[in-house]
Amino acid sequence: MKRNPVIPFAIIAIIGILMVIVLSVVGLGQQEAIEKAEEGGGEKQEQGEGATTDDPEAIFQNTCVSCHGADLTGGVGPDLTQVGSRYSKEEIKDIIINGKGTMPAGLVQEPQAEALAKWLAEKK
Repeated sequence: MKRNPVIPFAIIAIIGILMVIVLSVVGLGQQEAIEKAEEGGGEKQEQGEGATTDDPEAIFQNTCVSCHGADLTGGVGPDLTQVGSRYSKEEIKDIIINGKGTMPAGLVQEPQAEALAKWLAEKK
């Protein structure tokens, strides 16, 4: 008995087409949720940048540690272990909000920048 070599390929093609259809339907069902989230009306999700907390250490761990190191000794960014002896709280907050040098602006919202600046200003 001779087998038809086209049948396995046809089955794979049909399964692939069905998967594309299913994924498209699922995606269309999520479109409304995506639009609401873009407008700010969706579910509030905790951001990985520490934007939902006022704990300065948590903000630092979520936002700053990749450049300034877990122990504040620097890396890509400068050493922050004694930043309070070089800058005032207001200057630190200004740098956090507006950026400076390679430090990008707007990584955290103003309330979190305030808490972070206060915490960093104590590092002398």
